Amino acid sequence: MAKQSAPERSTSDPAEQAMAAVLRAEREAHEATARARIEARQMAEAARSSARSVAERTERRIRSVVGAFERELTGRLAEIELEAAAIAQPHALSADEVSALERAVRALAQELTGARP
Repeated sequence: MAKQSAPERSTSDPAEQAMAAVLRAEREAHEATARARIEARQMAEAARSSARSVAERTERRIRSVVGAFERELTGRLAEIELEAAAIAQPHALSADEVSALERAVRALAQELTGARP
């Protein structure tokens, strides 16, 4: 904090003029320092505000991506469950399928027993 100086007097003494100039420079330096501190606080608050905004936008985007992923996953799981249910349902074999199955069983039996076809 700058010291209160006596009112400036018009003088011709070089020493007093020099002292007055030094005191003026000191006062100006203190004022400039005070302004710089205020400006630095304002800049810091602006940076914090900007960082909060970025963090909030990022959080919203992350929630959006996670939500979309969860919706897609739910849909895919539903499709898989439907397909699994359809596969689990027994169905009657056609005559061609029965013949193909019988041939495959005979071939496997022959291979396992070492018999010739």
